[in-house]
Amino acid sequence: MQLDGAGVVVTGGGNGIGAALVRELATRGARVVVNDLDANAAHAVAEEVGGTAAPGDAASEEGVERVIAQAREALGEIDLYCANAGIAPIGGPEAAEGEWERAWQVNVMSHVRAARLLVGPWLERGRGHFLSTVSAAGMLMSLGAAPYSVSKHAAFSFAEWMSATYGHRGITVQCLCPQGVRTDMIENTGRMGELLLKPNALEAEEVARVTVDALGNGQFLILPHAEVAKYYAHRGVDTDHWLAGMRELQKKLD
Repeated sequence: MQLDGAGVVVTGGGNGIGAALVRELATRGARVVVNDLDANAAHAVAEEVGGTAAPGDAASEEGVERVIAQAREALGEIDLYCANAGIAPIGGPEAAEGEWERAWQVNVMSHVRAARLLVGPWLERGRGHFLSTVSAAGMLMSLGAAPYSVSKHAAFSFAEWMSATYGHRGITVQCLCPQGVRTDMIENTGRMGELLLKPNALEAEEVARVTVDALGNGQFLILPHAEVAKYYAHRGVDTDHWLAGMRELQKKLD
């Protein structure tokens, strides 16, 4: 991935990990289009880095079409698409129907709809790069937040499918899977965040540096918290033991 002069889109780029990614990518010479539902935040970050603001909904079909059309107008073509926008509803099966639907639309369908518009042109020119901000919840689990956990697992699965299907034709797909990151989102995780996420939380800027450094190696998993690889392997090798450990953590939350 040659970032100098590359055309990049970052959704959810007005705050948190997204804003940190925008700044890091711009520092490396990328031309960045900043999308965020918060128009003021999108414009502020874009102005800061000399980029282009494309505020709006990066989840709905119409919204994704607008963001990508604006990006192509500004960049010519999109070299790297960072599907970073996400939400983290809490609760279990009792969570409102609307919360489950929002999680599905923002955390999963935003990626599907972007890929639908990007893959064709990328295949024609033989290259393209898709970065999914999935979180460790997509590899493991997020206690206390079933809509978030389930939708992030789906996003992870879609990224795997994309990599398997198009990787031999020049499209690189990578998954960013951090645990706790010091953003507004972590402040809304309640006791679960206090107990499990905040003790080892990273600054968004550190996550962005690790991520942008990893764009060049093409490895599917980008793990700012290296221990996630160990947890993921344990989950696969001894699922019952891993689930027993998760139940013990749940007892502490209860």
